[in-house]
Amino acid sequence: MAVIEKNFEGQWYFTSVTDRISMTSSQSFWPVSHRDEDFWVCMSCLGEVFYRKIPMPDCPSCHGVSTYEGFSLEAIRDWGTEELIAKAVAAQEEAQAAASSVESSSPVEAAD
Repeated sequence: MAVIEKNFEGQWYFTSVTDRISMTSSQSFWPVSHRDEDFWVCMSCLGEVFYRKIPMPDCPSCHGVSTYEGFSLEAIRDWGTEELIAKAVAAQEEAQAAASSVESSSPVEAAD
C-alpha cells in the first residue's frame, strides 16, 4: 500500500507501508541552525521534542508532517508535561555530550 505524504519543505512524495516500518528503526533528521528556540515540539501530539533537529519525514509518534514549532527550554517548562520536559532535557544533554566527545577526540596542537 502506498501513502502520499508531504515533507517539511512542502514537497509531496510516495512511501510504502514497508518503508514506514523500516524508517522507525533508523530515524533521519533535518538539522536546524542555532536559534533562541532550540527545541522543536510536535504540535500534533505534543509528545515529542527534539533539540536542534526535526525528524523526517514525520513525527515518529503521531506521524504528523510539518507540525513542529520552536520553543526554548523555559517555555517548555512553563506549559509542557513532566514527560515532555524530561525528553527536552535528555535531548539537550545527549546533544551536548555528543558535541563534547567530538571536541575531545579532535587533535589539539601544542603551543610552542
